[in-house]
Amino acid sequence: MKRDHSPVLPGDGATDYARYMRTDALLELQRRPEQMIHRDELLFQVVHQSTELWLKLAGAELAEAGARVAADEPAAAEPLLARATLGVRLITDQLEMFRHLPPAVFQAMQPALGTGSGAESPGWRGVQAGSRKLGRAFTDHLARRGTDLSTLLRADPADPAHRLAEAMVEWDERVAFWRVRHYQAAIRVGGHGVAGTEGSPATMLARLIDHRFFPELWQARVAPATPAEGILHPELP
Repeated sequence: MKRDHSPVLPGDGATDYARYMRTDALLELQRRPEQMIHRDELLFQVVHQSTELWLKLAGAELAEAGARVAADEPAAAEPLLARATLGVRLITDQLEMFRHLPPAVFQAMQPALGTGSGAESPGWRGVQAGSRKLGRAFTDHLARRGTDLSTLLRADPADPAHRLAEAMVEWDERVAFWRVRHYQAAIRVGGHGVAGTEGSPATMLARLIDHRFFPELWQARVAPATPAEGILHPELP
């Protein structure tokens, strides 16, 4: 018998896949060919729109991780943070697409972009808020258990709080990699002004490369240990 593939979900679309994924709406979010100044606007929009989706997911995972830590469940927060970190790795990798966007093409496209800036990204703002929430929750969690960072990072590596601290450092590192790659892409495309020019987007990106959401964790990891404490990872700088 022929299987009936008629959609059963409510909404628009000829199939349940289209209705659940909202593909009709999703694929209409890019400028149509007749609206484009240059055909590579599609490349530019797809990279940025998919970035917003991954950042939305990362922000949601960070927010939930913060809530789990606030409930003294660091073990439950760690995999959530790992998912957010993987999302940032994916948006870093897709910046490779800009190797196919010559500077002359980007300059031709600029009138279509108006005064838009990546600093206005709602996904990035969600990630910033989620990171701050997680950092505060982690600090409060350590205070409740009476543990300071230097003790935690030289204690049992199987401790869920220790594992979460390492995952938070990994998150910070992946965000830094993304910023470096973003900066390099901006310079390669050449449409962001000379690095070092006051107020240029490239200069602002460069200034953010060394920013960390959790600087205390980085400092505690490399602080000299006393002979009694030992060093958890002597091979690391």
